[in-house]
Amino acid sequence: MSRKQFGLVGKNISYSFSKKYFTERFQKDNTLDFTYENFDIQDIADFPKIIKNNPNLIGLNVTIPYKETVIPFLNGLSETAEKIGAVNVIKITKEGELIGHNSDNYGFKKALEPLLQPHHKKALILGTGGASKAVAFALEELGISSTFVSRKASERGINYEQINASTFDDYHIIINSTPLGTSPITDVFPAIPFEYFTTKHIAFDLIYNPAETQFLKKAKANGAIIKNGLEMLVNQAEKAWEIWNEF
Repeated sequence: MSRKQFGLVGKNISYSFSKKYFTERFQKDNTLDFTYENFDIQDIADFPKIIKNNPNLIGLNVTIPYKETVIPFLNGLSETAEKIGAVNVIKITKEGELIGHNSDNYGFKKALEPLLQPHHKKALILGTGGASKAVAFALEELGISSTFVSRKASERGINYEQINASTFDDYHIIINSTPLGTSPITDVFPAIPFEYFTTKHIAFDLIYNPAETQFLKKAKANGAIIKNGLEMLVNQAEKAWEIWNEF
């Protein structure tokens, strides 16, 4: 019998946390005869080839930049993934159906919750990709309102130029969901006025490599509580494992 297979779909993912995490998990437990592979594709149009060429696949993770564009290739979505509008976990059923799920919201919520204090009522989310949608969903579940920040203002958000001292007075959680600062290009950071961070603020970066991005360093220098994305990743990976093993 062929070994069951899991994997990660993304672009330029040689750094992958997921492959190392699940491979080590499988090695520690001798009862788990599984493999975990990286499926590095330059265009989401290549996604069907992954499914066709790997008949033993039973589960996939999805990362940047395909968390939204993978949806049309799936047979269905969980209620949560449908509400969020982004997928980072795919379960492949015995019948060969591809069902999209989202565990990012769970991972983020569990990582942020211990840091929260009564004054943490509003959050700024830097970036508008698939991960940011899961973050907004988790914040809503926690009773925290959020506003997106992108290069252009929209109905749901503001642009970077609009952030000022009064913004920081109003928003005490600032979340970086952009890839700015990810290894190997670690000297970049979102264009926000870091001087307005205080000890009342939480700066949360979804990036985990490096452990302390420029975004976190600059926020910490002004007294903010900081956290990187490692715990969120571990939480979402464990949730993904749970989803794959639901029958």
